Amino acid sequence: MIPAQADLLRSVRMKWWEPLLWLALFAAPVLMPTQAPLINETIIWALFALSLDLVLGYAGIVSLGHAAFFGLGAYSAALFAQRVSPDPHLGLLVAMAAAAVLGLAASFTILRGTDLTRLMVTLGLALILLELANKMEGITGGTDGIQGLTIAPVLGRFEFGLDGRTASYFSLTLLLLAFLVARVIVNSPFGATLKSIRDNRLRAMAIGVPVHARIVAIYTVAAAIAGAAGAAFTLTSGYVSLETLSFDRSADVMLMVVIGGIGWLYGGIIGAVIFKVVQDVLSQITPQYWMFWIGLFLVVLVLVGRERLLKPWTWFKGGAK
Repeated sequence: MIPAQADLLRSVRMKWWEPLLWLALFAAPVLMPTQAPLINETIIWALFALSLDLVLGYAGIVSLGHAAFFGLGAYSAALFAQRVSPDPHLGLLVAMAAAAVLGLAASFTILRGTDLTRLMVTLGLALILLELANKMEGITGGTDGIQGLTIAPVLGRFEFGLDGRTASYFSLTLLLLAFLVARVIVNSPFGATLKSIRDNRLRAMAIGVPVHARIVAIYTVAAAIAGAAGAAFTLTSGYVSLETLSFDRSADVMLMVVIGGIGWLYGGIIGAVIFKVVQDVLSQITPQYWMFWIGLFLVVLVLVGRERLLKPWTWFKGGAK
């Protein structure tokens, strides 16, 4: 086996610490039962961040409107549960399909132009959906949102209770499945072409990579995963509001990916955990100024460098791509 091939195989193999990480995640709701609602929220954010990392970290597509897919998935699941069926499995599939269709349509608007153009286009898409949700009160509930949803038990047995345990395991299962799908994608020849597009689009086109088709495909997949995160939010909380489409949600998930590391599938998970833990702790200490400390951390992260600041786990990254 040639050295290059051996290095490639080594980089895609599962490392010893990865099963331990997932076991710890699945054990968390049992070990910390009072924190199960927070764990569920964190896992939903991690799933959302994973979807953004696929387009930002692997395809190089900058987006400030990723909440459009999250929000559409959330509202689709809510409307399906309210007007068609409370089945969470069907609601999840409907939400993913709706977000995927929107992602497919939106992908054609980002094929050309600079990063600044894509920022404006993606942000505009989210703002359009936000305004539509606000004005269509008869369907979306407007500023009140859709509340008091009745969601059927998962697998017909496990109800979404106030303790948050079923919700946590529902979201954790979604995250694990999405992570495995994403891992297969980024470690396939398709994923290699995505990285070539990210590194140098013109060079990728010159060697025959169908750049536009690849971008459309990964954007659609990422939108479906973001829609799944939105559906998980609605199904586990029983409500949906305009906040799911807000700019703050797009900005927060971008921060999570940056904190955890772009172009590393575990980056979104780690970033979401850090962000939510810091938010929960600091909001109890300084409720009005907790975001200041997040901003200060980001400034230090950029100035000092992630490799030095986060050295304890950066060596893990070689096996998580």
